[in-house]
Amino acid sequence: MKIDELHNIMPIVNIPSVTEHGILSHNLRKRKNISNHSVALQDVQDLRARKIVPVSGSTRGKPLHDFANLYFDAHNPMLSRVREHNSDICVLCISPEVLNLPGVVITDRNAACDFVGFYSYPEELGKLDFEKIYATWWKHNDDPMLEGLHKNIKCAEALVPNVVEPKYITSAYVCNKIASDQLNKAGFSGNIIINSSLFF
Repeated sequence: MKIDELHNIMPIVNIPSVTEHGILSHNLRKRKNISNHSVALQDVQDLRARKIVPVSGSTRGKPLHDFANLYFDAHNPMLSRVREHNSDICVLCISPEVLNLPGVVITDRNAACDFVGFYSYPEELGKLDFEKIYATWWKHNDDPMLEGLHKNIKCAEALVPNVVEPKYITSAYVCNKIASDQLNKAGFSGNIIINSSLFF
């Protein structure tokens, strides 16, 4: 499976910090005392705070909050949930080269979920169901259990230890001109693409 880009859903207000420091893990941001606006639900963050990511070749794992998280496809339930903020958020596009960094872990669904699988890249990329990850929709009106599973799979992640450095951020998608203008004012230097079809 060829990965063209990875995504991160980011409030535009955070862009000056991202430009300077990169996309930081939750724990590294706390250690550096860097403030951050988040679109994540608190109960989901609480789940992530308790999650341990297995580390290959080690008897001990690392907290999920020690990783910066990226999506394979931002057109997912998370972006749908924050649609009322479309003019204030962007989707940062990340070079797939980030996957080759030491310690990167990929998941077959949202990392906070029960029964999530944590895998190495590229050896175990085939464990991910990209047909479902890149599907436009995850609705299965006749099967609520399948719909719930597909929602989780749509949010499959690439977990990067500590930080995604600014050099890996190639461009950004926004929903409309309002967001584009805000992103420009925030000092984003990459290519800004208005792509309303990505958003909801």
